Amino acid sequence: MAEAIAQEGTIPESRAAPKASAPVRALERMGLVRDIDLALHVPLRYEDETRLTRIADAHDGDTVQVEGVVTDSQVTYRPRRQLVARIRDDSGSMVLRFVNFYPSHQKALARGVRVRARGDVRAGFFGREMVHPGFKAVEPGAPLASALTPVYPTVAQLPQAYLRKAIASALQRAPLHEMLPPEVVPAGLPALRDALQRVHHPSADAALGALLDHSDPAWQRLKFEELLAQQLAQHEARLQRASLHAPPLPAVPGALHDRLLAALPFRLTAAQQRVGREIAADLAQPRPMHRLLQGDVGSGKTVVAALAATTAIDNGWQCALMAPTEILAEQHFRKLVQWLAPLNVGVAWLTGSRKGRAREAMVARAASGDAALVVGTHAVIQDDVRFARLGLAIVDEQHRFGVEQRLELRRKLGSQASGGQEPHFLMMSATPIPRTLAMSYFADLDVSTIDELPPGRQPVTTKLFADTRRDEVVARIRDEVARGRQVYWVCPLIEESQTLDLKNATETHRQLCAALPDRMIGLLHGRMPAREKTAVMSLFGGGQMPVLVSTTVIEVGVDVPNASLMVIEHAERFGLAQLHQLRGRIGRGSDASVCVLLYGGALSPTAKERLRAIGQTHDGFEIARRDLEIRGPGEFMGARQSGDALLRFADLAEDAPLLQHARAVAPRLLASDPQAARAHVQRWLGNRADYFKA
Repeated sequence: MAEAIAQEGTIPESRAAPKASAPVRALERMGLVRDIDLALHVPLRYEDETRLTRIADAHDGDTVQVEGVVTDSQVTYRPRRQLVARIRDDSGSMVLRFVNFYPSHQKALARGVRVRARGDVRAGFFGREMVHPGFKAVEPGAPLASALTPVYPTVAQLPQAYLRKAIASALQRAPLHEMLPPEVVPAGLPALRDALQRVHHPSADAALGALLDHSDPAWQRLKFEELLAQQLAQHEARLQRASLHAPPLPAVPGALHDRLLAALPFRLTAAQQRVGREIAADLAQPRPMHRLLQGDVGSGKTVVAALAATTAIDNGWQCALMAPTEILAEQHFRKLVQWLAPLNVGVAWLTGSRKGRAREAMVARAASGDAALVVGTHAVIQDDVRFARLGLAIVDEQHRFGVEQRLELRRKLGSQASGGQEPHFLMMSATPIPRTLAMSYFADLDVSTIDELPPGRQPVTTKLFADTRRDEVVARIRDEVARGRQVYWVCPLIEESQTLDLKNATETHRQLCAALPDRMIGLLHGRMPAREKTAVMSLFGGGQMPVLVSTTVIEVGVDVPNASLMVIEHAERFGLAQLHQLRGRIGRGSDASVCVLLYGGALSPTAKERLRAIGQTHDGFEIARRDLEIRGPGEFMGARQSGDALLRFADLAEDAPLLQHARAVAPRLLASDPQAARAHVQRWLGNRADYFKA
């Protein structure tokens, strides 16, 4: 490996070319290019090759290392082709069995060769045996390993032996000097080089449990280093934005904002008023607002966003509101037009399905400033869309765009700056963010929380039914419809196959049409043309269509107060936050509502945990906390779409004290030694630092 890794720690161009060996190409695929990359590629587990067990003392179920001389080795064909070797020490004999093997195995296990083998012992027909053990030839009296042997995550064509040598070599060369002042590091933690040496090559007497559960001080040091790098990246992003200029958008008494407030058919809750004041204070500043507005399903975020938009419009600036799906964007559009059109505010509508002259007209209205508010999907940030004076950008359900898309979103909307001024940003989420997640992934944002539901929201009863009770559910639907109520039936989105998706929804639609032949049963799925989707939603929203069968395109934003029953088919396939979002579509009227979770077959432990949690609480923040525990932060925040796990070492649920400490010291370090701070971020995050700005 020494010749494959250059002195400065990168693979030379000659090695990165097509002629590079298979292991070197495999290292590149895994992103293990620099010495520091290899040094931070930590073991999954360890094998104990520091001691030998006499064959006679090896019992069924033990994982041990034995040593003996091969007394017999042959390929047998009963019941299938396999290599069977027998080794013997002074206490007894053991069979080593290989179902998959190569000629090199036969050569290495020739009679008379002394080998050490490590694996799980089991009772075989011919006595004790190991199946596919690790083994190597040794000389009599060869010394045992002095440290536990690491087992690393790897891929095809990258053997453990090669990877171990590469990492051991990189550990010697990697720049692991201390960058941090001693007072920054929590007391009692080892130096970084010592910590990595212990994690990669723990001594034989190391507390293996603490290494494996990551509570060992060496692991604590790695976690702290990573969390500090994350906090530094976030804090620097906040400082950079503080140096930018944005148009001050102060409140204009008696103007559009106040007229909308007076025209609303309801009173704002105390929580809505509070977050409205927080947003207004940000908008009045000459630097860009970067605020996250979070609140549970139905807490009234849209009206708060609309009031923020009117403040921008009152000051002569435009506002863009973007949502991840066309259904959600259209819901916003309809609601905003309902509120703002009577006040003579021009609203434009831009989505991917809008083509030709209709789209050109909307693009022209945004460019001329005739549309003070532009609502749409990602089409709002397409290259040909320009704004006359964009002062405020609002992004709903921003975490559903994925990390790469969020970075592109900020870049493109930021490029719409007018007169050298950046627009203000307001991000909204109906998935409440657990506190530890807000402290880490949103450390560069100000967070406003609507923690109060409007009066009149009815609690939703959640019931769990096996799919075998489907007929009972259909009977309940018939009763609800007879009472003049409306029903959602939600089918799961199968990411791997839109065809299966559609088949599932259409089959359920056919069954319900047969069961309720005198009723209009709607069907809504992602492959329908936009016009058909709009027509179906219009019929359902207007009350003419009592039952709507849908994939999860209705997950957020749909508001039909007359809907009192929701059936979620194959509920075990949904995430916890997604189930909570779907359930929030009902309970919006005066009638008590029920959400039926249908599940099929045996449930996995994770699915049981999710369904139990959704039945136990309606608190969106508690559900988000449990969802974070079940799925982890990467999947919770859409990081899978970036191809990178955002945190490799730290665990937000377990490492809150380390996160608190990192959060406290990051601003001080950045102020006192910015060069060391940036070097630390580069060491730990590299290009991934940008993901924490998304």
